[in-house]
Amino acid sequence: MAFQLTLKDGQFLVRLARKAVETYLENGKVMLAPKDASSKFLDRCGVFVTLNKMGANEKELRGCIGLPYPILPLVRAVVDSAINSATQDPRFPPVSRNELNTIIFEVSILTPPQLIKVEKPTEYPSRIEVGKDGLIVEKGYYKGLLLPQVPIEWNWNEEEFLCQCCIKTGLSPDCWLVGGTKIYTFQAIIFEEVTPNGEIKLKKLEKQ
Repeated sequence: MAFQLTLKDGQFLVRLARKAVETYLENGKVMLAPKDASSKFLDRCGVFVTLNKMGANEKELRGCIGLPYPILPLVRAVVDSAINSATQDPRFPPVSRNELNTIIFEVSILTPPQLIKVEKPTEYPSRIEVGKDGLIVEKGYYKGLLLPQVPIEWNWNEEEFLCQCCIKTGLSPDCWLVGGTKIYTFQAIIFEEVTPNGEIKLKKLEKQ
């Protein structure tokens, strides 16, 4: 990344995401960026905020929305993405205040996406590294994204990752083999709560 983030930085950003949602659900207001925020948090970054609900045996996705490209300062991107994940993800009803004590907040800070240039589409799997890369698939008006942690959670290999990202985009699984499809990679620094509103750690991605 253009800059490095410490664990303390990550803890600040995850707490900021949770506070933004709490504030919005309490009074409908979008909180301002903290005045004591470090200058590094004013750099423009892509950000995704993921909300996972603690189930009986495992975590369940409750919302995930963000900004793939560095168009907003990091603190603003975290606040906006957190609120949108909690209230605007079309796959889920809005999060209620009572749910917050069962939800784990996860913040992914992204590097700018880079277009993969290949001579033939069959080269794509060899140019992607599961456990490191996130993907964006783009074809015409269609565009979809999967974060680096997703193939780890589902135990996908590189080819499965490409197919699933095509499906997320709204296209056929093999559209990455079709001419005119663009594939981008990006990386992420990920911080998450271990338990709802609990300890915050750097999330390390490791293949099964």
